[in-house]
Amino acid sequence: MRIGPHKLKNNLIVAPMAGVTDRPFRMLCRSMGAGMAVSEMVASNSLLYGSEKTKRRTNHDGEADPISVQLLGADPKMLAQAARYNVDAGAQIIDINMGCPAKKICHVMAGSALLRNEALVAQILETVVAAVSVPVTLKIRTGWDTKNRNAVRIAQIAEISGIQALAIHGRTRACAYTGEAEYDTIAAVKASVKIPVIANGDITTPEKAHYVLEYTGADAVMIGRAAQGRPWLFREIAHFLETGVRLPAPQVDEIQRVLLNHLHGLYDLYGERTGLRVARKHISWYTKGLADSAQFRHYMNQLESIAEQLIAVNDFFAGQLQRGERLHYAEELAA
Repeated sequence: MRIGPHKLKNNLIVAPMAGVTDRPFRMLCRSMGAGMAVSEMVASNSLLYGSEKTKRRTNHDGEADPISVQLLGADPKMLAQAARYNVDAGAQIIDINMGCPAKKICHVMAGSALLRNEALVAQILETVVAAVSVPVTLKIRTGWDTKNRNAVRIAQIAEISGIQALAIHGRTRACAYTGEAEYDTIAAVKASVKIPVIANGDITTPEKAHYVLEYTGADAVMIGRAAQGRPWLFREIAHFLETGVRLPAPQVDEIQRVLLNHLHGLYDLYGERTGLRVARKHISWYTKGLADSAQFRHYMNQLESIAEQLIAVNDFFAGQLQRGERLHYAEELAA
């Protein structure tokens, strides 16, 4: 899998997720087998460049190449300016978000709302591609709604505009994250363009990754929600694609080590107050499916210091180890 001059170690990519794919999460997923991780979306509004949130989102210290930064906006010149800004800050790939279904994003005609204006899509992509010397990629959905699936036309516009890879989520904007992703549109997009196509949506297991790659002909898969609390999913998929054999689920002591490493990364990036709060959702994801986890999460969410949080996590896993628990993923847990 290549994006411009960058050869990825495999065809497994971490999807950009607001509030999730910060630097610690990206680095962790890369260490556990992902070939690339795309940053949280960064607003193109230049007034936000000085905010602490934006500074954190553009901090790539210690990350492996290639560094991909996703931009959000609807103004071609502003997006071009933001692209140059991020390249100067270390971005090696610029990704344009035309897939976010959030109402607050679509109300300002950004994200997946742009799919309704193909002329503006072309203008944005051409302007950003011309503004930077690094590869520009695009993330889309299949269309605005099921009656207006125009992903094939958008993909062709993207290829003509100089986009070097296209990721497509197998839902429309109207679908949000409900129902099941469909892959026929992704297959049609792949057949219509020569640039790399990355399939996204409901890829929750090694077997599903293999199926989607085979069914769509896509060059890579992009994994988002399924990796929350399961960063080892990337190594499981990589191993399965290479050997056809499923790795065993991680044992509890490994889950504990991975989680603690993740937590310290969050504390270092966000500081105590914010880090404590950001950590809560990750702890909930990691402990899902373990014995007494619901009771533990309720208690953990009331703690107000890093020290208390770490003690609670270690005590919880000590109890798991005493039981000799292993983490078993049912299909519903992987959804």
